[in-house]
Amino acid sequence: MSEARTASVQSVEGKGRRGAPQPDGRSVAPLWWVWLAAWPVTAVFVLSNAATPLYVLWQRDIGFSKGTLTVVFAFYIVGLVGSLLVSGVVSDRVGRKPVLLPALGLALAACLIFATAGSVGALIVARLFTGIAVGAVVSAGMAAVTDVAGPERKRIAALLASCAMVFGAGLGPLLAGVLSETAPAPTVTVFAVEAVLLLTAVFAVLRMPVRRPAVRAKGAWMRVPGVPRGNGRQLALGTAVFAPGITATSFVLSLGPSLLSGLLGTTSRIVAGAMAFAMFLTATGVQFAVQRLSRRAVLTAGAASTALSMIALIAAVRSSEVAVLIASALLAGAGQGMGQLGGLSLLNSGVPPRRLAEANAALNVGGYIPAGILPVSAGYLSDAVGLTNGATIFGAVLLGLAVVGGLIVRTTRRQVTDPA
Repeated sequence: MSEARTASVQSVEGKGRRGAPQPDGRSVAPLWWVWLAAWPVTAVFVLSNAATPLYVLWQRDIGFSKGTLTVVFAFYIVGLVGSLLVSGVVSDRVGRKPVLLPALGLALAACLIFATAGSVGALIVARLFTGIAVGAVVSAGMAAVTDVAGPERKRIAALLASCAMVFGAGLGPLLAGVLSETAPAPTVTVFAVEAVLLLTAVFAVLRMPVRRPAVRAKGAWMRVPGVPRGNGRQLALGTAVFAPGITATSFVLSLGPSLLSGLLGTTSRIVAGAMAFAMFLTATGVQFAVQRLSRRAVLTAGAASTALSMIALIAAVRSSEVAVLIASALLAGAGQGMGQLGGLSLLNSGVPPRRLAEANAALNVGGYIPAGILPVSAGYLSDAVGLTNGATIFGAVLLGLAVVGGLIVRTTRRQVTDPA
């Protein structure tokens, strides 16, 4: 079914200012609405990593190991993957708003739990709720950006949705680091600020000019997300590069503060938050820099950047050079950014709107499963053999995966040659 035909059988779900009409008679939302539609993605991703610089405080006050820390981090992945099994399918059937609004409610609940956490169990619940909310926005939220943009602006939609994700992911730890060092109640203030951001996102979703499917598809409501027949290669190519990239940044988020403490001898939350922010700021900037390149070039560069990041990580922990560790983080951010942009662009170019949220969910399932398993394994391995050896083994494994992903892209010309 063509995109125009798909759009013609949809009914209006929200209100908003309209622009010029499309050829099928529908009006086009102005460009500022496309930017605003990406705001809920940013707001939720601020929460996703806001806790990163604060774990050293909770470790001190509650008491738990690096292995336990990565388990707390992994419950975010559990919630996210579980959400992806449902949110993409539900969003494509009942609309974006019925998925996004409950997700924002869970994110607000996570803020309250984080702010009052006094046990590992509370941190686990807060991370679980955060993961569920993130799963909803990476499927329904990113699809909503494409819906608002319309079929003529798919490239800008993919770019804004991807950048909204990584910019929010970097802004969270920076806010937490600065506020926890300069404001009272170091584990409370950032979540109060984040709650305000989430409330503005609720308002944006309520007013968002997105459309609700008039006819619901058949099939199971909860299933492993996938793509329509014929789009499997696009999904596989995107996942081959996106998965190692996001696994690299997940490692930096979960064990980066411990590495900084070992190399610098500092527990400054501002330093830890700034490194994470710089990593994701790189992920944001690189996507604007490469947006006019072919998808094949973007994905190849993403794989190469992740591979170089792991080489730098191994060198950093072996030489105790902080500058090399920071370079590793920046390269990891660039690898995730390009892998994510390339993957989303491939899906936007070939998957019809009625299946786009599920396709986005499938891409993220493929990325976040290794992003949960490998850093947790590295955390427990570090407890057993030391942080240096654990990080070295992790870097070697991920280096191999990144190289394989790059080779897959380089040997597949079809469907990856158009501009991203």
